[in-house]
Amino acid sequence: MNGRKNWSNFTGIVIIGLLLTGAVFVIVQIPSIHERLTWRLEVASTYLRSAVQPAGALPTALPTAPANQTETPSPTATPAQIATATATAAFSPTPTSSPTPIPGRVVLDPPEYEKQKPNNCGPATFGMYLRYYGWKGDQSAISEVIKPLSADRNVNVEELIYYARNHAGWLKSEYRVGGDVNLLRQLLAAGIPVVIEESSLVDQQFARADDDFWDGHYLLITGYDDNAQTFITQDAYRGPNLEVSYTEQDKRWQPFNRVYILLFTPEQSSTVQTILGSDWDAKTNRQNALDKAQAETQSDPKNAFSWFNLGSNLVYFESYTEAALAYDTARQISLPQRMLRYQFGPFLAYFHSGRTEDLLALTQYALKITDNSEEAWLWQGWALYRMGKKLEAVDAFNKALSNHPGYEDALYALKFAQSN
Repeated sequence: MNGRKNWSNFTGIVIIGLLLTGAVFVIVQIPSIHERLTWRLEVASTYLRSAVQPAGALPTALPTAPANQTETPSPTATPAQIATATATAAFSPTPTSSPTPIPGRVVLDPPEYEKQKPNNCGPATFGMYLRYYGWKGDQSAISEVIKPLSADRNVNVEELIYYARNHAGWLKSEYRVGGDVNLLRQLLAAGIPVVIEESSLVDQQFARADDDFWDGHYLLITGYDDNAQTFITQDAYRGPNLEVSYTEQDKRWQPFNRVYILLFTPEQSSTVQTILGSDWDAKTNRQNALDKAQAETQSDPKNAFSWFNLGSNLVYFESYTEAALAYDTARQISLPQRMLRYQFGPFLAYFHSGRTEDLLALTQYALKITDNSEEAWLWQGWALYRMGKKLEAVDAFNKALSNHPGYEDALYALKFAQSN
């Protein structure tokens, strides 16, 4: 009798266990819960991996062959030397007209606030920007197009512009670099909010074992107050209507070449052109940004971001050897661990200047930090291909595609490698 009772109890426990397991399985399939659980597992996995294999600091430049040293400026070239080497890129920009006087305080009606999902500040911030102009979607609608894999940690400015032009074509969309506080104030006074890409700090709970806590972030600016010397911002991670000082905002903005995204109506086009002045022309804008970066390397030669921006603007003009030298200096001073998660100018500069070992070293480091970076896999593939390791290159290109399905640069690279 006791045996039957014990068996009955055991059977009951098993049934309850199965029911609980099934309930847990069903609950985990709920999208919001599944997303949070996946994110937590990813954070834990990243932490453990970094504890076993710390990434350390971003590597400095490898020694170059003596023969090459005599053909190019030294890695410690001054801004003037680099400017001379890139004289073909320089031209006289159109003079900017004097700005129209604006109010001392402007606060635009903020759009409906939306908290970002994990790895999703770009779509969330851009969604708020679009809603300012009456759009009815949310961050998921944007992610499905430009960031279908939730684990993708980076959205490029160009991808956000692509979304606007293909899914919100009733608005005009542009991006430029080398902005400043006064430009932001002018745009806001004209009724045009601005999205910028800036540096941020990672919450400790999401950090790696050897983290420097530096991160990239998108921010929507919707107002300013000259008396308080602050901007009013919509931060998809930290909250709505947050104030940031002019000085602090510029400091956060500089590491991303002070890039800014503009959405505006066709009726506002002439206003935007007037405010931007010579920066309305994309090539002139880059020359202005190049001049600004050169000046900042002179005024603060130990600022790694000034040198990095100089390199990025030189890449735009395809002055790859000089760009690589500017990046060398930035790396020597010290750059954040996640820098190559968001900006890929060094990959182009080292590839096109023939410095394949530097390219490979940087992509290997970038993948230690962000193992699913399609850009790092792509450029690692090109480094391997140039080194004669075709099969390894094809594998890297395929990994780029697996992390970004339909990635056109990887599709091209794969086709090229397989046919040559």
